[in-house]
Amino acid sequence: MVIEGKMAPKYSEIKVRLAELGRSFYARGWALGTSGNYSAVLSRDPLRIAITSTGVDKGSLTPEQFVRIDANGTVREGRGRPSAETALHLAVIRLRGAGAVLHSHSVWGTIVSEAHAANGGLWIKGYEMLKGLRGVRSHAHHEWLPIIENDEDMPKLAGVVEALLEEHPSAHGFLLRGHGLYTWGQDLTEAKRHLEILEFLLEVAGRRRATG
Repeated sequence: MVIEGKMAPKYSEIKVRLAELGRSFYARGWALGTSGNYSAVLSRDPLRIAITSTGVDKGSLTPEQFVRIDANGTVREGRGRPSAETALHLAVIRLRGAGAVLHSHSVWGTIVSEAHAANGGLWIKGYEMLKGLRGVRSHAHHEWLPIIENDEDMPKLAGVVEALLEEHPSAHGFLLRGHGLYTWGQDLTEAKRHLEILEFLLEVAGRRRATG
């Protein structure tokens, strides 16, 4: 199976990589307890995705705690139920052509999402770290990070996310208010880089606001 000119990762291999990332995000305080969820595309036609099972502790995440799902979110392989936010992963994969989607629940992401919610997002500019985002070549880049209201009605929230992605085609991520960050990449390596960069920038934004 081929994804955009490259051999698709094996399910067994991608589960190991995702589990390692999940544990590292826990260690960095970005996904404590059962928070956070991660996915990676295994094939495009038919669409098959590896995604975290719901309710698993990210500090002890194992490859066995992932399931393989189809384009409808139906489990095709593995035990357990897919993440409750599967519909959001599917929306990003469809509209961005993403090869991986990562969702964190950091303290700074939560604080910033509340602080800037009234503006519908925040502009981030002037930082060298921005150059790690796909397509960005200068620290002078203006990155708009949208914020949307959280909602437990996942089909409804997925519709809001789809509209957001269409409205902001150059965005590299978005925040759910009081919840956390979603970002993605062409593959898992790029998605990991985007998460690290955006979490760094969210902490900078939060600390700057706290110090006036």
